[in-house]
Amino acid sequence: MPNTKSAETRARNSVRRAAINRRSKSRLKSLERRLSDAIKSGKADETAKALREVSSAFDKAAKTGVVHRGKADRKKSRLALSVKRATAPKKA
Repeated sequence: MPNTKSAETRARNSVRRAAINRRSKSRLKSLERRLSDAIKSGKADETAKALREVSSAFDKAAKTGVVHRGKADRKKSRLALSVKRATAPKKA
């Protein structure tokens, strides 16, 4: 139980921010799943679009502090690599 008025405000804001962060992280996971499905489907244009969306979402999440900048960069790099491997021509 908060003892001061400022502590009450901080507690209220903390609950509000936690909900916003949860929604943002859920969206990131959904976009990652969409990209994974696009890779499995083998459609290059759909995969490229999904990669752009997930990269943009990670940048926005890092900018607002939902995820750490390094984590966002690492995820984007690994996702781009998986797209590159999936769309690369197969060697005989």
